[in-house]
This record gives sequence, C-alpha cells and structure tokens, in this order.
Amino acid sequence: METVKVSAADVKNLREATGAGMMDCKKALVEAGNDFDKAIDVLRKKGQKIAAKRADRDSTEGVAVTRINDANTAGVAIVLACETDFVGKNDSFVALGGQFADIALNHDSKESFLAANFGGMTVADKLVEQTGVIGEKLEITAFERVEAAYVGAYTHIGKIAALVGLSAAVDNAEELSKDVAMQVASMGATTLSYKDFDPAFVAAETEARIAVIEKDNIELGRLGKTLKNVPKYISMSQLNEAVLAQAENDAKAELTAEGKPEKIWDKILPGKIERFIADNTTLDMEQCLLDQTFIKDDKKNVAQYVKTYGNVEVSTFKRVALG
Repeated sequence: METVKVSAADVKNLREATGAGMMDCKKALVEAGNDFDKAIDVLRKKGQKIAAKRADRDSTEGVAVTRINDANTAGVAIVLACETDFVGKNDSFVALGGQFADIALNHDSKESFLAANFGGMTVADKLVEQTGVIGEKLEITAFERVEAAYVGAYTHIGKIAALVGLSAAVDNAEELSKDVAMQVASMGATTLSYKDFDPAFVAAETEARIAVIEKDNIELGRLGKTLKNVPKYISMSQLNEAVLAQAENDAKAELTAEGKPEKIWDKILPGKIERFIADNTTLDMEQCLLDQTFIKDDKKNVAQYVKTYGNVEVSTFKRVALG
C-alpha cells in the first residue's frame, strides 16, 4: 500500500486554517489522501464525535465579547463558552471569540448568526470543528443585540459584557454609555425602571421577601440577635401618594414623641422620607438600572447621572455573562 506523503507546508496550512494540532493535521491529511478540503472534513467529523461525547458537559467558562459598528448605532454581545478556565484564557480561544463577534455584528438573532458563513462552513459547524480541535464542548451560550442612536459597551475581564443604547449621540456619549454599561455589568439590572414592573410580580415578590425575613427573624430571636426590619413595600411602584403621606405623618408623630420643635421639622422630614423610600424600594435597587445608586458616585442614582449629560436617556441595555 502506497504511503501518502504529506509536506510540512501542507500541515502548516491546515493548522492555520483549523487551529488543530500538528499531528492531528498530519493524520487528517494522510487519511484524506493529501486533499486539503477532505482533511478539513476529517477534522470536522472528529469534532462531531467529540461533541456528541461531551454534549452533557457544562460549558460555564469561556469569554464574553462585544462588537460595535463604526457608526456606534448597533452592537452585539456574545459568550463563547467552553468547559475549563484554562481553555477560556487561551489566546487562540479568545481570538476565536473575537472572530465570532465580528460575524455576529451583522446578524439580528442567534439562529441567523449560527447559520452564517465562517471560512466556508457555518458558525455552528466551526464550533463543532473546534470542539474536536480543543477537546472541550464549545457553544455560544449568549447572544444579545442593541440598536440605538448611540451604542456603547463595557467588558469586565472577558467574563461579563454589557451593551447600552442611548436616545441621542450627545457630547461625551462614549463616556456616558461606557459608565452605564459598567453599571449594568457590575450590578446586574434586569429592567430600566420600576415603572416597567408588572404589579402582580411586585406583589408576589413582596410576599416572598417578607416570608423570608420573618423566617430569618425567628432564628435571630432564638439567638437573641437584632431582628431584621420587615418592610411593607419593596418598590417605588407601591409608594403612591397615600403611602407617602402616611409615612410623613408617621415621621411627624415620631418627632413629636421625641420632643423636637416644629420649627426644625422641615430640616429633618426630608431625610426621614428619603430613608423610608430607600428602605421600601429594595427591589428597584436590585433590578432597575435607572433607580440604582450609581457605582461611581453614591450621591446619585443612575438616572440623575445620565441627566448631567443633557437631553439624553438610556433607551435599552443588555448583559451577558459566563455560567
């Protein structure tokens, strides 16, 4: 049987095209009779076998990547996931994530992106091929797209990425969008404002949180420790005029009981109402971007910070992360 001769140049070319190891490339070329395209197919089939074996593995490591178009009017954030941190930090793996993000920028959905061309094969097929090359399950676990008058982004050490859309391309929009995207990445908001909440969701969440605190207080009481405050409300959406009026009356009653003269009440009451609102809007602080305390200035919330840039609003945002 005639032995197939494979040149070092052919091996090098196949390695550059696929990222596979030198020996894997040589074996593929030998199996394919030195046919370059068939060798790629050999490696792809190897990837399919490995992918099938590792289908039930968790791919919780990887890299989060963003791309913004030249006009700053559209952006994508994706996660290329793998199984181990070792692979996730590899330069060639990170570069692959960047290549995928370049392609993703031209697509509106994950499905369209996975079907897109990547060097003669689909993105989905490239993932399978690279699963064979790397030996770990690879997949796109997140795909988000934002379009707006101005789009900015922030990526935190390749593990969390955020996109922010602004209503106008104001002066210093790059700085504003990056700061807000950093807020999104850091604090994990799920919606823009408390005004977006469904009343039924807020009611159910209030009941659940009160139940948890009351359960904790039973144990704290048994241990003789200070009990947690049980809030009546958790969102600004619940604090209507009647609730705030009652809070003010309660505050006045406290000042009267403390013997504070009425002439200084106007200096004390605003702080008490502010504290009441803070204590009863914990859901907003956790989930509502504009209502969160700004991470770079705890004297402002995000909405107040955005206003310092003039006539502009945050119109949308998206966040992706490993895991």
